[in-house]
Amino acid sequence: MKVQSVNDQDHRSQEVAQAFAGRPVLVTGGASFIGSHLVDALVAAGARVRVVDDLSSGKLVNISRHVDSGAIEFVRADLLNPSVAADAVAGMRTVFHLAANHGGRGYVDLRQADCATNLLLDGGVFRACRLAGVEKVVYASSGCVYPNHLQTDPTKQLYLGEDRVGPPYDADNMYGWAKLMGELTLRALYQEHGLKSVSCRYFTVYGPRGHENQAVMAMIARAFIRQDPFEVWGSGRQVRNWTYVSDIVDGTLLAAAHIDDSRAVNLGARERIRVIDAVRQVLKVVGHRPEIRLRKDMPTGPMNRVADPSLAERLLNWTPRVRFEDGLRTAIDWYVNNHCPNDVAAHLAHRLTER
Repeated sequence: MKVQSVNDQDHRSQEVAQAFAGRPVLVTGGASFIGSHLVDALVAAGARVRVVDDLSSGKLVNISRHVDSGAIEFVRADLLNPSVAADAVAGMRTVFHLAANHGGRGYVDLRQADCATNLLLDGGVFRACRLAGVEKVVYASSGCVYPNHLQTDPTKQLYLGEDRVGPPYDADNMYGWAKLMGELTLRALYQEHGLKSVSCRYFTVYGPRGHENQAVMAMIARAFIRQDPFEVWGSGRQVRNWTYVSDIVDGTLLAAAHIDDSRAVNLGARERIRVIDAVRQVLKVVGHRPEIRLRKDMPTGPMNRVADPSLAERLLNWTPRVRFEDGLRTAIDWYVNNHCPNDVAAHLAHRLTER
């Protein structure tokens, strides 16, 4: 795996500062897990940041220091309302669209109708951007747009390149279909109206402020409450490339700075990690030795989903800086320092399948 040098990292920070210093930007869903980290980076770069979030899954505490200091403008509102979307994008030059009805595997498998609202949400925001003359839309897409039939064999050394998404489409559940439609809508808006955009396909993001409905945070939560037997959804053989949130934010900002032509770009690590191996790492760090119970009756998603980040490497000079074992320790430290075992134990079953 390519390691970023200090000079590379400094150059990356300078690029972002030059692109966004003084620039009016909107972050939809900016109080969310990924959104709040993106807000942190934009504030540090000197951008003029507006956040619109209905707080249905985001938390105001994630951005409260910026709100309290006056560093950002915060609007609590529902972007499904067309007038809210129009007001939100007014005066903005770049719109980072992260707001979505989403969750982890339990949520996207079991809440199809809820995830379908993303079709309306994305279409309304994109239309408002076009009418308001926004210069660029940066869209938080997903690895869920990739065809299910390609991802069935966990023994295959598979890396999903961007060109694997095409007819016949076979996206992952309604959530994946909605993200795919968002990408195709932006492509049409660029071709027909010149609206610049980029779609960033996020792969299995984890880190501080993450929610227990995400696999890594669910593992950490179970270890934190000393669950025994320790439940693992599926066979444990599922392969993922968990990507630390700061790397996702860096890639998103670089994509915003360098890509205009509505193309999609993968943001995901190359590390191939089986679910059961991630579980063992979590248990080792926490110091918990439970019986492991495989729950093959629970939602698991595809068996083999790992990004090919070659395009991001070539166009953006982006490669992840954080190895899974290092990011995992940071995520565990954050979780332990910000949660109460009794509260987690009382609500974990609900959190695994809700937003």
